[in-house]
Amino acid sequence: MTLVGKKAPHFSASAVIDGGEIVDKFSLDQYIGKKYVVFFFYPKDFTFVCPTELHAFQEKMAEFETRDVAVVGCSTDTAESHYSWLQMARENGGINGVKYPIVADTDKTISTNFGVLAGEYDYNEQGELVADGPMIAYRGLFLLDKDGVVHHQLVNNFPLGRNVEEALRVVDALRHFETKGEVCPANWKEGDDAMEESFDGVAAYLSNH
Repeated sequence: MTLVGKKAPHFSASAVIDGGEIVDKFSLDQYIGKKYVVFFFYPKDFTFVCPTELHAFQEKMAEFETRDVAVVGCSTDTAESHYSWLQMARENGGINGVKYPIVADTDKTISTNFGVLAGEYDYNEQGELVADGPMIAYRGLFLLDKDGVVHHQLVNNFPLGRNVEEALRVVDALRHFETKGEVCPANWKEGDDAMEESFDGVAAYLSNH
């Protein structure tokens, strides 16, 4: 399942913002027309690889902000679990100091709609609803433009942490394409030469932006 080229699925859910405030009805819709969004999923609070990723995104927040990018995390844990983890010191395995929003996908609909839920619900022979799989999110990452359209999608299995520098590189590539109409070849980074290319997909995109 790919969401690239499509509007990101809408959701409204509880989230923890600013490292310690639980809010209801948090939505990515608030960024439409204002910011790009890097929306990423991680499997579980109070684990081992996950805090390294959450801190890595926080450490690069100034670079995301200069690019007009909002960073938002999400897992299937509750908002209360997120809050507790945010109060725990980094040296103890916590994520204290993380300030970007962390969404609580407790009913697992967000991770399902984004195609990153590991497992699914089914009915057994007795007609009972049962879960097949761990029912937590893979390490999914999605880059949305200011119209809420997905341009980049990456999904890693549980053991494989992501590269935040690569997320920044892809943001730069999208911004370069939008501003200059040039496409970005393999291993491109900001400051490198890009390429002029004309085909229907690019022309259609530029005509709408």
